[in-house]
Amino acid sequence: MSCEVLVHNRVRLALHMLREGNGRALLLLHGLGEQSPSEPPAFAAEWTGPVVALDFTGHGASTLPVGGGYTAEILLADADAALAHLGEATIVGRGLGAYVGLLLAGARAEQVHGTVLADGPGLSGGPSVPTSQPVFSLTAVGATPDPYALVELGRDLRPPDYAVIFTRMAVQRSSLDEPITLTARFRPAWLRAVAEELGVAEAASISEALANYRA
Repeated sequence: MSCEVLVHNRVRLALHMLREGNGRALLLLHGLGEQSPSEPPAFAAEWTGPVVALDFTGHGASTLPVGGGYTAEILLADADAALAHLGEATIVGRGLGAYVGLLLAGARAEQVHGTVLADGPGLSGGPSVPTSQPVFSLTAVGATPDPYALVELGRDLRPPDYAVIFTRMAVQRSSLDEPITLTARFRPAWLRAVAEELGVAEAASISEALANYRA
């Protein structure tokens, strides 16, 4: 496995090449508190293009900021930098990575050729409506995953109507009839809302979902 460092403003992002290949890249987005795998997962066995994985800010080998300030949109910027480097990609997101993958699918529909939303840590996020949040202070440990990331992204707002906006942008602007596929069994409110939209498919496994995006 090789690693390339992408410089995005003051952030240094680790983009791991798990396997080289020809054609469109498969971009893996990990769950909350996780990091990129060290080898291609089994579901990528038949993918002929490169298989790459991104460490989000505060995770794995990527930048560890001081004092937190994490939101899903910050991670969206991370994923967007990786996509710009790759040119185009099919995305598999687990947990938190699934939510970020959905946002990227809507924001960059012309470059994202299919997005798979799978179970994993951080899938539910925080409340779906604004609430009063406590102020907290953590002791920095200087290692990833950043405790601030775990707390802040674990309670990040996930309004269903917000997720639906990005879903509709993906469906309207993609060249695919079904640019988003759900394999997640756990369905928080935002994901239930996405599942009801036209252009969103369901599959029994990630491998089955990717079979529709390999062409």
